[in-house]
Amino acid sequence: MIRRREFITLVGGAAAAWPFAARAQQPAMPVIGLLNGQSSTGFLPAFRQGLSEVGFNEGRNVAIVYRSAEGEVDRLPALAAELVQLRVVVIAAVGGDNSVRSAKAATATIPIVFTTGADPVEFGIVGSLSRPGGNVTGATFLSSLAAAKQIGLLRDIVPNLATIGLLVNPVNAPGLAAAVTNDVQKSAQAAGIKTIIVEVNNERDIEPAFARLVEQRIEALVIAGIVFFNLYRDRLVALTAQYRIPAIFSNRVFPAAGGLMSYGADARDAYRQAGVYAGRILKGEKPADLPVVQSTKFVFVINMKTVKALGVTVPPGLLAIADEVIE
Repeated sequence: MIRRREFITLVGGAAAAWPFAARAQQPAMPVIGLLNGQSSTGFLPAFRQGLSEVGFNEGRNVAIVYRSAEGEVDRLPALAAELVQLRVVVIAAVGGDNSVRSAKAATATIPIVFTTGADPVEFGIVGSLSRPGGNVTGATFLSSLAAAKQIGLLRDIVPNLATIGLLVNPVNAPGLAAAVTNDVQKSAQAAGIKTIIVEVNNERDIEPAFARLVEQRIEALVIAGIVFFNLYRDRLVALTAQYRIPAIFSNRVFPAAGGLMSYGADARDAYRQAGVYAGRILKGEKPADLPVVQSTKFVFVINMKTVKALGVTVPPGLLAIADEVIE
């Protein structure tokens, strides 16, 4: 005969075990590995928005583990390998071309969703935009396509523009840096403008780069739309003000911080689309069947305070086409 105290213990133990058993029967929450070549996380709201559009919300029915190289590209292969070892369901590779290259080198089976400002076909990321093939797909905002328009905007503000500077960062985004350099040179040459190209490979290069551009007597400056430059936004804006250089950027955050103007693709939409694709893959779709999305929205922003500080003149027609005028 079971004693009363023993019976209560047995029943209590069984009751306590039931919730654990129920939880064990629930499917495990899928995990996305986010591989970021930079330290910037400004894209995360857009990525999470894309996930939510297809029914996934971080912490509720999907988990995200973050690995950031903090701008040190040599760390990316090890971080990508770590995500593979964690057996994540999808890898989202952002923050520069090297992120997706490292992810591709680490796995040929785990689906990879990327964002890039470069042409993913030209630089060997996918086989084609419509049929990427393999385990990789994503979104591109093709920053280099803005070059001709950026130079045209500078010419509107700087009459008889003869020499421009270009800042690029080939270490963190080699594909994009090459594409921007090529397109800026072609566009400038077609307009009869000389281009001075200066590479900024790390934070220490920033001030010497500006000193060199000033020595070369540039009259305007294009700063490539590479995530690395976003990290030093305030310093870049301050240097353009210090040397009184009319500069154009690719991202709205620069004129919002006091830069003269920006023109470029809306990168936020590319990050949102990456989130959508990650969610669709979680639902069972294959990356090879998801065509690479190209951003078609370009945004022009101008800061009138900086216009006045530099003493340049903005034609009325230029203000009329601006998506945003910061007073």
